[in-house]
Amino acid sequence: MFKLDAALVSDTVLIGHFPLSLVLLHKDANYPWCILVPQRASIKEIYQLDEEDQIQLLRESCTLSETMVSMFDPDKMNIAALGNMVPQLHIHHVARFKTDGAWPNPIWGTQPAQAYEGEALAKRVSQLRSALDGDDFTISDEVPEPTSTFSPTIET
Repeated sequence: MFKLDAALVSDTVLIGHFPLSLVLLHKDANYPWCILVPQRASIKEIYQLDEEDQIQLLRESCTLSETMVSMFDPDKMNIAALGNMVPQLHIHHVARFKTDGAWPNPIWGTQPAQAYEGEALAKRVSQLRSALDGDDFTISDEVPEPTSTFSPTIET
């Protein structure tokens, strides 16, 4: 059964989901930063997904990236699946700017996380939901109910 890693639960807000993946917003306000998590149990690497899921993950990643570029007009989109700290397969999508505090280096370990202030987190969530809302994306505050294909739940 799929369970979202506890670190992802504490560090992110659920935006909604594509057919395969949850879309999460990282709570670090230093960067526009979303994370895709394929709703498959015990998957650590992309190659462990079946071919159909690999293709779907690429589609979802491209849709999320295009949406973030449209919204934030970054100098570069950084997309990475590291998994050194959280082994569950998750794909970071970070809009980068030449003016951000980590540029041109990777964001990890460069500067402390900064919480969104006041209503900024709710506004960012609303903006992303509006921009992503469509045929293949479902806005949600909760992980979808299990289907015959996957069994998602969030572990808190």
